[in-house]
Amino acid sequence: METATKERNHSRLAKRLGIAAAVIVVLAAAVILFASNYLVDYAIGRSGDGGNREVALDVDPAAEGVALTIAENKASQETASEAFLSANPGEEVTISSPDGLALYGVCYPNDSHRWVIAIHGYRGSHLGATALAQHYHDAGYQVLTPDLRACGDSEGDYVGMGWLDRLDVLAWVDWVLARDPEAEIVIHGISMGAATTMMTAGEETPDAVKVFVEDCGYTSVWDVFSSELSLRFALPEFPLLYTAQAVAQVKAGYSFQEASALEQVALCDKPMLFIHGTLDDFIPFEMLDELYNAKPGDDKLKLVAEGAGHGEAMYALGDAYWNTVFDFADNYLSQPAA
Repeated sequence: METATKERNHSRLAKRLGIAAAVIVVLAAAVILFASNYLVDYAIGRSGDGGNREVALDVDPAAEGVALTIAENKASQETASEAFLSANPGEEVTISSPDGLALYGVCYPNDSHRWVIAIHGYRGSHLGATALAQHYHDAGYQVLTPDLRACGDSEGDYVGMGWLDRLDVLAWVDWVLARDPEAEIVIHGISMGAATTMMTAGEETPDAVKVFVEDCGYTSVWDVFSSELSLRFALPEFPLLYTAQAVAQVKAGYSFQEASALEQVALCDKPMLFIHGTLDDFIPFEMLDELYNAKPGDDKLKLVAEGAGHGEAMYALGDAYWNTVFDFADNYLSQPAA
């Protein structure tokens, strides 16, 4: 009798523990799902707050002389950009993306068959590519500065991080060729725009696309989000990045791991210039060599900006940046500049 009672009590306890364990599992799953949705909306949702970054990779401060050069060249570029926009209001243009979004851009015409598609960074707009536009236009190129999907005036609910945008850029290439069938096109992007450039480079592009220039791009969306998850929230990849990736696949239409600039660069059969600052506190400088080494062939060049932070290579290097860009492009363009 006593034994039977003990067995019943033991059975009840086991059942209660099982129910408690099940409740804990369900609650944990709910928390992870909620956090995953939050992370996706935060990082790539159009109205997400992922662009407000207050953390940084641990890098040494720039030498005083380099920091001063960067500050002076930034100020000079702001003046030059304002003058450029004042003198060149540009032509507003729109196209449809392959999945039916209205994409917006601004074209700055010139008397030339040389073109550049200049691509802005994370959560920016075409205005974020104004420095590129000014220098290329002054060098005689026609310039197209698109707003990437879910950025600026382009439609879209989720930022493509370069992966969805690669197909949009191909649509912009078609727009350029419809306007100028003799066009020779350079694609030049910074940060997320650089990732977009590299991801585009892995696709089959028309012969008119001659050169790719990437400035401080990342190896993959997974890699950069893993770094940011650690920096911003002090969390490891597992399990949140895996579950967030699944949510992103459903909500945004792509996974973080498939969005790989590294894998796309390995498929690139056209010339590419790789640029990165040694003190980049957002996209690790070490990614430069990974990307450069992945690019097959010898039609590639690496430009290192000593002491430059994220997106600061052009300011740290000054004329050397643009001399390298244009000399590299000249090797592969036949049309004269304006």
